[in-house]
Amino acid sequence: MVHLTIIPKEDDIRDGLDIPLTSALKAVHLQLANDEDRFTTSVYGSKFAAADLPRHEMPDEEMPKEVAYRMIKDELSLDGNPLLNLASFVTTYMEEEAEKLMTESLPKNFIDYEEYPQTADIQNRCVSMIGRLFNAPVKDVEASSAVGTSSVGSSEAIMLGVLAMKKRWKNKRLAEGKPIDKPNLIMSSAVQVCWEKATRYFEVEEKFVYCTPDRYVIDPKETVDLVDENTIGICCILGTTYTGEYEDVKAVNDLLVERGLDTPIHVDAASGGFVAPFVVPDLEWDFRLKNVVSINVSGHKYGLVYPGVGWVVWRSAEYLPQELVFNINYLGADQASFTLNFSKGASQVIGQYYQLIRLGKHGYRAIMSNLMRTADYLADSLAALGFIIMSQKSGQGLPLVAFRLKEDPDRTYDEFALAHQLRVRGWIVPAYTMAPKTEGLKMLRIVVREDFSRNRCDGLISDIRSCQGILEQMDKETVKRQQEFIHKHHVVSGKASHNHPKYHKEKHSLQGKTGKTHSIC
Repeated sequence: MVHLTIIPKEDDIRDGLDIPLTSALKAVHLQLANDEDRFTTSVYGSKFAAADLPRHEMPDEEMPKEVAYRMIKDELSLDGNPLLNLASFVTTYMEEEAEKLMTESLPKNFIDYEEYPQTADIQNRCVSMIGRLFNAPVKDVEASSAVGTSSVGSSEAIMLGVLAMKKRWKNKRLAEGKPIDKPNLIMSSAVQVCWEKATRYFEVEEKFVYCTPDRYVIDPKETVDLVDENTIGICCILGTTYTGEYEDVKAVNDLLVERGLDTPIHVDAASGGFVAPFVVPDLEWDFRLKNVVSINVSGHKYGLVYPGVGWVVWRSAEYLPQELVFNINYLGADQASFTLNFSKGASQVIGQYYQLIRLGKHGYRAIMSNLMRTADYLADSLAALGFIIMSQKSGQGLPLVAFRLKEDPDRTYDEFALAHQLRVRGWIVPAYTMAPKTEGLKMLRIVVREDFSRNRCDGLISDIRSCQGILEQMDKETVKRQQEFIHKHHVVSGKASHNHPKYHKEKHSLQGKTGKTHSIC
C-alpha cells in the first residue's frame, strides 16, 4: 500500500521529532578521528556510517555508490523476510534466468511500442495464451474475437473491467432514453478493497451479498435477486481473500440465464486464475459460461512473476466499448491502448512470458499440485492441533489454509496474540476479523506459495505448537500487556508515523462501506 505521509516542519526536525538521539547525547563531544574520508577503509569506517541517513531533504553532497548501497541495504534488513511472509499471495521466488531477463529489461518503457515492438508483441502473446487458458472464444472474424491487455496488477485490471461494464450499461440506457444516474454493482462483502475503490472512484453504488458465520462466499440466489435495471454487472471471485474459496460462478450464470437476464459477470480470478485451470480443469467458471464477459488475473500471484503485473481479458470486443480505447501510432499503424496509467516497466511482462513458455501447462500443473498437497497437509496438521479449518481442501479453493481457534472461555489468548507470538519467530501470519455480519469471527490465514516447501511447513507447524505452549503459560492480563506493547512498539500500524494525521484511523475510519478492515493480499 502507498502511504500518505506528512512533511514535517523544520522546528519538528530540530526538536528531534524524527531523530532518535536526544539533545543531551548530542551535547557530548569526544575526541574521535575526524580525518577526511579517502574511502580506503571499509564502508563502516567512513563518515557516512557515523551519521544519520537523510530523511526529509536531499543532502548537499554525494556519497560513494558502495556506501549508499550498503546503508540502504542495512536499513532494509529491518523488513520482514519475504520467504517467511505467509500473509501475501505475491510471488517471492523466480529462477535466476528469469531475474536476469527482467533486469536486462529494466530500462524499457513498455508503452513505447514503436521503440520496443518485440516487447509489445510478447505482451500480445501472453494475452493470447491466458485468454485460451480461460477458454476465450477464438473466431475467424477478428472483431468477434476475445481481447485483452496487461496491467500493473489486478487492481488496475478490475478498474478497467468496471469501466467497461459501466460504459456499456450507460450506452444502452441512453439508447433507450432512460436515466443513467444510479448504476450499481453486485459483489460479495468479502471482496478485496480494489473493488470498493473502483465503485467509489467511478461513482457506482455497491450492492453487497453479505457473508454469514458459516458461509464465506456469495449465495447465488441472493446475488441474482439483487439485480435490477441499474445493475452494470456482478462480481464473482475465484478464490476469496479471506478463505480462498471459489464462488459458484456457474450457479450465478445459470440463474441469470434461467431468468432471461443478460447481466454481465466479471470474474475476479486474481488468485485463482492460474490455479483452477490446472488443478480443477473441469470447473466451469470462465468464458465457457454465457454471461461471463471479462476476467482479471494477477501475474504476480500464482502467475509466478514478481510484482506487479496483471491481466484482463474480455469475451469479445463487443464488451469493451470503443470510446474507452485510445489509438497510438505504432510503425504507421494504430496500436490500441486501454490503461489507467501510461509509462510502466516492461520487466514484469517479460517475466510472465518466461514463466508461460518455461513451465508450460505441465509445469504449472506440477507446481500447483504440490502447493495443494502442502496446503492439505498443513490443514490436516492444524486440525490435529485443535484448530477449526475454514478453507476448502483438495483443489476446491486456493492453496491456503484459513483457520481459527475453537471456542474456549478459559483460554487466555486469541488469534491476534498467536499471530504476534509467531512474529517473534520470524513468521508473518496475518490475523484479522472476517467480513461483516459474521459475528466478529477472528481468523488466521496462511498462504502456500511456490517456495513454501514441506520442510518449511513442518517448521511452521512446530513453531505454532511452541507459541501456543508459551501463550498457555500466561494469564489473560499478561497476554493483554504483551499485546499492547507489541502493537505500540513493534507493529508498524501501531506507530503510524508514515501516515498523514488527517488520514489516521482514529480521525477517519480506513474501513470500507461494508465496515470491514481490509486484509492485505
